[in-house]
Amino acid sequence: MHPKEFKHEKAGTGRLTHLSLSESEILMGVGFDEDKRFNELINDPRYFHSILYPGPKAINLSNLSELPIIPSEKKLLVFLIDGTWSTAKKMMKLTTKLHQLPRFTFTANQKSIFDIKQQPHPDCLSTLEAVHFLLFELSRLNIDNYPDQDYFFNLLQNMQNYQKECAADPNRQGYRHRAFKKPEERKSMKTFKRKIIF
Repeated sequence: MHPKEFKHEKAGTGRLTHLSLSESEILMGVGFDEDKRFNELINDPRYFHSILYPGPKAINLSNLSELPIIPSEKKLLVFLIDGTWSTAKKMMKLTTKLHQLPRFTFTANQKSIFDIKQQPHPDCLSTLEAVHFLLFELSRLNIDNYPDQDYFFNLLQNMQNYQKECAADPNRQGYRHRAFKKPEERKSMKTFKRKIIF
């Protein structure tokens, strides 16, 4: 998790994701090659290490009927970068030990419902949504078990509903002093150019 997300983000879906996954951990920083806990994890022979990260080198789980690359004696460990697109790219670039790991991606069957934030591109998802689609594909491939497939979307929607109620209440002290506009009513962001992601 990027330090900006860790310290300043008031609607952080990365934290909610962590609280929802019993075996997850948050490591905070920008580059992790010298991070003690990161090195403990990446050097642990019990795990098959991978990263959820888009790009031309990534294996699209949605296109597979099986995932034969994981040895049966290994437990899957997936690194997930939590930050904006620009900070995530920097984190990936600086953490060179991630570069040679198998990369996973997926094809989402719906656009983001995270409407209290403006996404730079229709394909962009919150961390909660990305983990939902990852778990969905791993469950489909019989690598993990994901019985409640509405959980993450319900959690995200409940969090947003609470944020909207707080923002719309003029008598409530907080970081926001006006209600959220609908995404289509907001000023458009700078054009999100599709580039090869590191």
